[in-house]
Amino acid sequence: MIRFSLSCSAGHDFDSWFQSGAAYDRLAARGMVACPVCGDTQVTKALMAPAVASAKPVASATPPVDPAAKLAALRAEIEAQSEYVGSRFAQEARAMYLGERPNRAIYGEAAVADAKALIEDGVPVLPLPFTPTRNTN
Repeated sequence: MIRFSLSCSAGHDFDSWFQSGAAYDRLAARGMVACPVCGDTQVTKALMAPAVASAKPVASATPPVDPAAKLAALRAEIEAQSEYVGSRFAQEARAMYLGERPNRAIYGEAAVADAKALIEDGVPVLPLPFTPTRNTN
């Protein structure tokens, strides 16, 4: 696994993990790497310095980031700004990609085979790092 610092054409900076550098290149070429802020798929790798371990720990001027809190905030933002479509996710994503339904932010569940088929067909989808709340609204 490798983490890249990325930037979208709108100037948003974010980090994302990939299986390898080649995996990033394949996904980016297919427009499948999207900015989590604006959804822009024109994403480039930012300059990065390699992580080098020091002999002694360096005191940080900023408090450590709580990954659980960041994940909870991401989940809240996605659920507030997207429509939950449940098990219809694959069908809804494909219909939007084909222009059969208006584009909108959605989230839900998909079988592994359905998710792979979407990716193979070039439908821009990303897995969430959490299980969605089953919102019935």
